[in-house]
Amino acid sequence: MLDIAAGTAVSTVELAKSGAWCVAADFSVGMLKAGAERNVPKIAGDATRLPFDDGVFDAVTISFGLRNVNPHVEGLREMARVTRPGGRLVVCEFSTPTNRAFSTVYKEYLMKALPAMAGVVSSDPESYQYLAESIRAWPTQPVLAQQISSAGWSSVRWRNLSGGIVALHAAIKP
Repeated sequence: MLDIAAGTAVSTVELAKSGAWCVAADFSVGMLKAGAERNVPKIAGDATRLPFDDGVFDAVTISFGLRNVNPHVEGLREMARVTRPGGRLVVCEFSTPTNRAFSTVYKEYLMKALPAMAGVVSSDPESYQYLAESIRAWPTQPVLAQQISSAGWSSVRWRNLSGGIVALHAAIKP
């Protein structure tokens, strides 16, 4: 299993508890070094140019990192390239709340309250502004599902969590 945008490999270690052989991949060498004590293989790499042969993984995961892959559809294509036929993709990412009233309140919080609070308590408030903007600009669940499909995946589906604040998208490599 390939865990992309794995950071310090916390998620990779959790995935490995299933008995699967898991690899942590991240663009940031510093993040991988910060997780050096975690006993899983770690590879530095760009999700749009993965340093692996075709069809070597049974599954690929990415959690809260696809928004940072540019362009993300190219990253989805690369994930399909390194996955064997019949293999699986799971994407966990911020998404669009499904209740219109809640969505409005949530987006107002993201664009106003979160950056304002970050300006008071954080040494890096610009990161919170980026977070808010990238979440707000992210495609809806159906649009992301179509993008996953167009990148070479089939049987694309999603499940909303927390009223759609987060969505799990899953697919199969044909």
